[in-house]
Amino acid sequence: MKTSKLFLCVAMILMLAALAQGKPAAVNSGETLVKEMHGRYAASWYPSVTFTQKSTTYNPDGTTKVETWYEAALLPGKLRIDIGAPKDGNGYLLVDGNVTVFKEGQVKANVPQVNMLLVLGFDVYKQTPEATLAIAKKEGFDAGKFHEDTWEGKPVYVFGAERGDLKSKQFWVEKDRMLFVRLLEPDRNDPNKTQDIRFADYRKLGGGWIAALVEIYVDAKRVFSEEYTEINGDVKLDPAVFDPKQFTSVHWEKP
Repeated sequence: MKTSKLFLCVAMILMLAALAQGKPAAVNSGETLVKEMHGRYAASWYPSVTFTQKSTTYNPDGTTKVETWYEAALLPGKLRIDIGAPKDGNGYLLVDGNVTVFKEGQVKANVPQVNMLLVLGFDVYKQTPEATLAIAKKEGFDAGKFHEDTWEGKPVYVFGAERGDLKSKQFWVEKDRMLFVRLLEPDRNDPNKTQDIRFADYRKLGGGWIAALVEIYVDAKRVFSEEYTEINGDVKLDPAVFDPKQFTSVHWEKP
């Protein structure tokens, strides 16, 4: 009898140990959040993606401006945006924390600038947690401030702010799927205003996800939206597509 009880105890311990090994790490800080985001999809997230984007600007007078953008990303760190037909030579190259602006095939600006939407919506799953945390720190997000909240009826983790603070630089991550859903930060044009960027309409894409709708609000007023169609993951992209010197001569092909 004693032997059977001992065997049962040992079996229970082994079973609990096995379950513990498969259980995700506790998310209780900004650092553990980023590590869990990366760990959830590191082995399955697509390395590249292309899509067509309907970009809508909402003007203060109630009018709107609609453009078609073509985007291609090579993860981590590389994003190309063609505004209108690629042959026109208008758009942006965002490569490893630097942005180059093109107008009619000519370089109009080249400045250091991190696109946190690229980092949090895509790169976080394809680069080390340490790299993402270093970028967040450099961009002014405080990893020491962290809390849980609710967004669109779902539980979320908040990196960069304490409960009730909607002014500090912060990003929100859906708890269940570990997907970035919201970024709050001072508006670039007027730091006294708050820019609120939302990732919505998430759809499965290969072993990962993509938000097919992005909306930008400034002080609760919608100013810009992005709607994605013709979404393709794991696309073969020539590195030359992201070379500023070849912006007008090399383009990516639709699958």
